[in-house]
Amino acid sequence: MAENRLWEAVYTALRARIDEGDLGPGVRVPGELDLAAEHGVSRATVRQALQRLQQEGVITEGKGRRGRTVRAASPLRWNLTKFEARGRRDDQDTGMDDWSACVQDEGRTPRQIVTVSITPAPAAVARWLDIPVGELAVRRHRRRLVDDVPFQLATSWFPEAIARNSPLMEERDVVMPGGILAAIGHPQRLVRDEITVRMPTPTEADQLELPMGTPVGQHVRIGIGTDDRPVRVMITVFPGDRQILAYELTV
Repeated sequence: MAENRLWEAVYTALRARIDEGDLGPGVRVPGELDLAAEHGVSRATVRQALQRLQQEGVITEGKGRRGRTVRAASPLRWNLTKFEARGRRDDQDTGMDDWSACVQDEGRTPRQIVTVSITPAPAAVARWLDIPVGELAVRRHRRRLVDDVPFQLATSWFPEAIARNSPLMEERDVVMPGGILAAIGHPQRLVRDEITVRMPTPTEADQLELPMGTPVGQHVRIGIGTDDRPVRVMITVFPGDRQILAYELTV
């Protein structure tokens, strides 16, 4: 076998052990020297195979004494049938928004870190909101964690005239009857979605703590008001290996 293809044999053998459960979540991966001896290859060849597994998000990077371990995958099953029904919106007793309530329904623990700013709208946001590029808009960013692991980045943008001096400026989970926009006099008449799959930006990879090579899903939802003008765009970015988007539709 050509030297530059030997790593594939090591990679395939390790991947099979992981997929079959021989090396389970949290288990330490054999060291480079042990794997080199087992497969009769150089340590550099083994390292190439391990790097591929790291890029795929299957094993950890391996800093410190513990070394590389198999990643413990625990994806969130996001029940979008319940989420989209809106009947559960705004639990005034718990202060939970739709997302947090859905996460809790799955037996998981939600947490959101909220930051708010007034900033010039980037080109894509300006297009979605139908405002001039660079016009001031309110940016409401939520870093969403499940069991203290980053699972989503949800960034909502609003025309400044709608959001300024409203509860949308508060850096906390805001729960209001019928949703915030309806409560402040700007209800959404319809929503339009755009869904893409792409590689993350460096900032997204850092905030979501993504291993190298992990793709993300992006869900853009544009909310249209009663005057047919956009009142909000929400951009949700989530790791491709941490979400199961579940729908149940009547046919």
